[in-house]
Amino acid sequence: MNFNENELFSVALVGFDLINGPFLKWKKKFDDINDFVNLDDFAVNFYLSFRGGNAGKKPRAILYDNFYVVAFPKDLELCCLFMKPRGIETNIKNLNKIASRIMLEMESDDNEDEIEEGIASSDNDTVEEVKRLIVNILNDTEMSTPELRKYFKLTNSEIWKLISDLESDRKIKRTGKKGRAQLWTVI
Repeated sequence: MNFNENELFSVALVGFDLINGPFLKWKKKFDDINDFVNLDDFAVNFYLSFRGGNAGKKPRAILYDNFYVVAFPKDLELCCLFMKPRGIETNIKNLNKIASRIMLEMESDDNEDEIEEGIASSDNDTVEEVKRLIVNILNDTEMSTPELRKYFKLTNSEIWKLISDLESDRKIKRTGKKGRAQLWTVI
């Protein structure tokens, strides 16, 4: 986002009273045409938006449909610059296309995972066969959970469920770690 002084249409100082909370201390308008927000009503909202939350996790600017706000804290006060963005519509449209594409990709991945989980959980014979194969693969060797997962094209939660079942049944045991991955072998 490119900040430009020509985009500034209003400035407000939001103070903080220990008893009553945030309040509008003063405001100054530079452009009467652009009256996007009633600062008297939104002083608390802007204060909480910019001052609330965890340290280091506070926004510097918030973009709305018709304006954006850049805020600078000083002690308990907050100086808000209200600005009219110019030329940002095309950037927002491009970002919307990117977000839509990513959401579609993630939804299709979720659907594939659900189908795989449904197949694995619905067929008990298949689950028992995979457990038997895991024990055979681990016979006289050590292997990590991600390596086992690749053999069966299972999700992380599915392979861990099978591994923990086998560990509970005392058919396999943990032998150590390789990086962050757990190593397994037959008992």
